[in-house]
Amino acid sequence: MTTLSETIRPSRAQSREWKAIIILILLIPVLWSPPFLFRFFLYQPFNIPSNSMAPTLTVGDYVFAAKYAYGYGRYSFPFAPSWISGRIFAAEPEYGDIVVFRTPKDTSVDYVKRVVGLPGDRIQMRQGQLLLNDRPVTRVALEMGLAGTACGGDLKVKRWRETLPSGASYVTYDCVDNGFLDNTNVYTVPPGHFFVLGDNRDNSTDSRMASAMGFIPMDNLVGRVTRIFWSLDEDGEPHMERLGKVE
Repeated sequence: MTTLSETIRPSRAQSREWKAIIILILLIPVLWSPPFLFRFFLYQPFNIPSNSMAPTLTVGDYVFAAKYAYGYGRYSFPFAPSWISGRIFAAEPEYGDIVVFRTPKDTSVDYVKRVVGLPGDRIQMRQGQLLLNDRPVTRVALEMGLAGTACGGDLKVKRWRETLPSGASYVTYDCVDNGFLDNTNVYTVPPGHFFVLGDNRDNSTDSRMASAMGFIPMDNLVGRVTRIFWSLDEDGEPHMERLGKVE
């Protein structure tokens, strides 16, 4: 049985390659159409289904993700064959980038979070504050504000402006004091991976939860979120003041 399997495997690989070549030839007219080039090679639209990135991104936001920002790989295109590996024109994300990616736990779903750790970094949460390589990340308390459904009600919550060493600056929500993920062990980001957090720190499944997400392989990147191009409020009405670039 082992010998037979080894004999068949090369012919199957060749068959897949020929099928891919034939499909590409047939799709040449479509591949060069402007809508296809925009959607599949430049910017892909996504809608935000949860408040894990609030207040930066909220339910009802529609965003563009720049697919070229980190190069192209298996998850850059719909229905890409599973045997594709690596990325072409590869580039690493930077601290503070909001990225769309697939997780090792579930490669069928797109997630959006903020990059706070790169290969070799040490990440920890201590009393709700982010530590990067054993140093607290700068944060400044803002006036408390209403977070609505992002924190489960209409109570006022703590808001912080967090600034990474790269200069990336953004607002986070602190819905609960001493929340479940406010104090963690130290995470050391392995080579070829990155670490993500949601801006809504008490209501985000992210790299702090190893069983659900953990470290994200670079090859699982889809793109970098650049702009909110449309937004609807909780009543389904246009929320025009949210349109524009994201922090």
